[in-house]
Amino acid sequence: MNNAIFFFFYNLAHQSAFFDNIVIFLGYIFPILILLGVCIYVFVEADVFKKEDTLSIRFRRLVYKFAIICGPAILAYLIGTLLKEIIHLDRSFVQNNEIKPLFSPTQKYSFPSSHATTFSALALSMYFYNKKIGIFLLVSAFIIGIMRIIAGVHFPLDILGGFVLGGLISYLVAYFARNV
Repeated sequence: MNNAIFFFFYNLAHQSAFFDNIVIFLGYIFPILILLGVCIYVFVEADVFKKEDTLSIRFRRLVYKFAIICGPAILAYLIGTLLKEIIHLDRSFVQNNEIKPLFSPTQKYSFPSSHATTFSALALSMYFYNKKIGIFLLVSAFIIGIMRIIAGVHFPLDILGGFVLGGLISYLVAYFARNV
C-alpha cells in the first residue's frame, strides 16, 4: 500500500516542467520561507524592538518565545535525525533506480521525514500558542509532505511517521511545560 500511494503521487511528477517547479518550490523552498516567517513572528511577538525595556529583558523574552514556539521543532528534528541513523531506511530513489527525484535531499535516509517531523512539531507548538497561525502551518506541513512524495524523495510512511513523531514531541513538550 505504501508503494501504491507513493506511485499515485510520484506519477504526477515529470509530466510538466511548470508543475515540477511548483513541487520543487513547495517541497524545497517553501519550508525555508516558513522558517523565516516563523523567526520574524517570534521576533515581533517578543517585542525585541521595544526601547522601553532593557536589552536583558528583551533577550529573555526572545529566548522564551523561541523556546516555546521553535523548541519542540528543534527537538523533533534532532530526534528524527537520530532515528534515521538508527533505522537506516533508504530513500525511494535508492530502493528503485527508475525513480528520478526532482531535487536531492540533504540526508541519506528517509524514515522519518525530517521535514514532516519538524514542520508538524512547529505547527502544533504554534497551534498551542496562536491557533490561526498554527492551522496555517498544519496545512503547510501537509502540503510540504505531499510535495516531497511527488518529488520522489519520500514514501508516504516516511511522511506519516514524521507527522506522528513531530506531533507527539510537540504535544509532550507542551504537556510537560504546563504541568511541571
